Amino acid sequence: MQIVRGLGFCRFGSASSKSFPLGTRVFGKSVTTTHPSRMASTSSVHAQPQSKKLRYIDIGINLGDPVFRGEYHGKQAHEDDYEEVLRRAFDVGCEKFMITGSDLKESRHAIDLAKAHPGVCFGTVGVHPCSAKQFDSHPGGPSKLLEELKRLALDSKRSGHAVAFGEIGLDYDRLFLTGKEQQLKYFEAQLDLAVEVQLPLFLHSRAAADDFERLLSARLPQLPRMGLVHSFTGTMEEMQRLVALGLDIGVNGCSMKTEENVEVVRAIPLERLQIETDGPWCEMRPSHASAKYLKGAPPLPKSVKKEKFVKGCMVKGRNEPCAITNVAYAIAAIKEIPVEEVCEAAWNNSIRMFGLGESPP
Repeated sequence: MQIVRGLGFCRFGSASSKSFPLGTRVFGKSVTTTHPSRMASTSSVHAQPQSKKLRYIDIGINLGDPVFRGEYHGKQAHEDDYEEVLRRAFDVGCEKFMITGSDLKESRHAIDLAKAHPGVCFGTVGVHPCSAKQFDSHPGGPSKLLEELKRLALDSKRSGHAVAFGEIGLDYDRLFLTGKEQQLKYFEAQLDLAVEVQLPLFLHSRAAADDFERLLSARLPQLPRMGLVHSFTGTMEEMQRLVALGLDIGVNGCSMKTEENVEVVRAIPLERLQIETDGPWCEMRPSHASAKYLKGAPPLPKSVKKEKFVKGCMVKGRNEPCAITNVAYAIAAIKEIPVEEVCEAAWNNSIRMFGLGESPP
């Protein structure tokens, strides 16, 4: 989603291994990536040599954000490196991407990107709670916007480019962007629309657990593949209630900032876990509780300030899908299980829920 610009620190490291040209045929393969640092960790998680190819799906990535085209706050800071971003992701084994729609315009953009990379990129369709006031300001009013969302969702589902309805939900931390009543009204309306178009949900919840669960619980039985609460930062009790409802939990850097977050991640059942970066936001920082769980992770490509852009390097403060490795390795260390187990569980859960051009595991 495109509300908070969380620019901060990136980890330094050497550039990743060989690059592959973009294209569906290439992206359909797996890549074996090995690095000596994978053998070193404070946990037994990484004590054994990696024997299986790691593959990742970034189920929450904002590839439509202008920063991936070199544009920051309306100004071009460096050349467009969108394809380099995808190459870096593929180099580490990230084979599929779910591009988040945060309003009608961004949902259309997500679908366009999915069409440009069939079988690799997929989009979501929906209006983020912080953008829900757009329903009232839309030409033709709320019913017209709902109609346009429905048409986009149905057409894109039919073509295989839309795999989820969202990002929808409630965000009571940022009521200054859209008020509570508007959020509630249009979350409910979009839930009903998701049931109508029969797409699994891509959900957002911040400081709104009771209302969020109340509105969801009546509709989830009508959605066979239910959905996922992405970028989860809630409490242990909230996570357990969502899992009991049948929802999956999406984990990224923001999900592991504090020790309390780490305990929640440790308790998420593997069969309900999916992983994401939420780039360009939600990077994992040295100040986060997750930092101590990254000692066994392979280094990310070197990062530089946007003003000193160098082709082939990451940009400081701009989270990328290649950093999905850090998410997986941190989860593995937190849970004290092999990273292969985390990756395969997350992959299978994502395919089972969203399809993503694959047969169910």
